[in-house]
Amino acid sequence: MERDYTKPIFFVLLFFAIILMGFLCKVLSSVLIPVAIAIFMALAFYPIVKNLEAKAKIKWVFGTLIVVLIVLVAIGSVSSILAKGVSTIASEYSKYENRFMSIYRLLAQQFNLEIDEDKSFINNIWGILEVRQYVQDLALGFSSGVLSLSKSLILILIMFAFLLLEIKAFKNRITNAVKVENKQTVLNISQQIGQDVVRFLSIKFFISLATGLLVFFASLIIGLDFPIVWAFLAFVMNFIPTFGSIISTLLTTLFALLQFYPHYGKVIFIFLFMLSVNFLLGNILEPRIEGERLGLSPFAILVSLALWGYLWGFIGMILAVPMTVIVKIFCENIPYLNIVSTILGNKSKKSMSP
Repeated sequence: MERDYTKPIFFVLLFFAIILMGFLCKVLSSVLIPVAIAIFMALAFYPIVKNLEAKAKIKWVFGTLIVVLIVLVAIGSVSSILAKGVSTIASEYSKYENRFMSIYRLLAQQFNLEIDEDKSFINNIWGILEVRQYVQDLALGFSSGVLSLSKSLILILIMFAFLLLEIKAFKNRITNAVKVENKQTVLNISQQIGQDVVRFLSIKFFISLATGLLVFFASLIIGLDFPIVWAFLAFVMNFIPTFGSIISTLLTTLFALLQFYPHYGKVIFIFLFMLSVNFLLGNILEPRIEGERLGLSPFAILVSLALWGYLWGFIGMILAVPMTVIVKIFCENIPYLNIVSTILGNKSKKSMSP
């Protein structure tokens, strides 16, 4: 009996295809990242435009225009607030100079670091551990990143607007582009991707917003400077599973230590508060709302964070979960790849293919 090599050949070709796709994602990141962000934004806001047309009887074009204007206003407001916060931090640096020196003095004693009491904190650390080169690289990377983001933002908003305009007819375009026998499978995949990604982004947005608001009010209550900055940091970092909330908690706590040193009561309070908020919202409330719909294993999420973080940096870590959800949905509907969806999931799930 002749042996069937179809499946082994398929997996070999798939392996090389994945390597090629990873290489292209890395090389073409400046092009693909804006496209990916625009697509996810369009998916997230699609239900809003749909409801405006169905319930408020607003035509699709005008509904899209309303949503795009709201997004523009939101981006402009947040950018203005953050710019003001950063400029305030820079202008009030002298206020924290003595605290910086006090903490640095303790570290210098513990780790035998050089310290000159006649010099400022910046001048003390400027020459040690290649700090000078690190700061220069950081400043260069930050400035180029801001410039790249401002350029990409315009492109993202344009693509976002056109995608919202055209997404209504996307279903018909898909069905007309594939063979008759594959139409149902393609429709299943596109419908499930739309539902799961929109659900994830919606839940994540509101959980992150609640986290940011709680951090903002807690910062106001204890008198922590720049509460809007720490609230925004908590909001953004919450989109990165596990590590994001840890990073935002540590950064906020470190600044609280800097501000309130040598009094530790408020420092402990903000640390325990953020720890509790992230645990309750991220580990209890969010899983209850999401249920098992996404069905991703924790290990798969960690691997996707590492992979997409390497390919697309910080943005890749934010998009890691929805990208992995899309991969899992594709694998669920392709018989040869059901094993991959099982590995990615936290439980076995039957294929939806007919």
